[in-house]
Amino acid sequence: MTINEAQETVDRWIKTTGIRYFNELTNTAILMEEVGEVARIMARKYGEQSFKKSDEEVNLADEMADVMFVLICLANQTGINLTEALEKNLEKKSIRDAYRHKNNEKLK
Repeated sequence: MTINEAQETVDRWIKTTGIRYFNELTNTAILMEEVGEVARIMARKYGEQSFKKSDEEVNLADEMADVMFVLICLANQTGINLTEALEKNLEKKSIRDAYRHKNNEKLK
């Protein structure tokens, strides 16, 4: 599935199953909640925190997909084509960071 297809699929789902988009502020709050769930798993799986009994059935891929879903909702609501946005962002980073990371002694 391409990013454009994902945006179209989410839009169809929202308009049928979801009825309508939550407003942008609500979706921004939901996005922060979903990112927090990814952070909680990362801290426990790859960091120094241990899992709680209630965290034993976590699914990192599913939580990352939740983040993508809400981000796509916000992009759809605000008229952002995520494919174009990502392409422009990668171009910006490629120019800005052409030598930055190669010359970073901390990364060697």
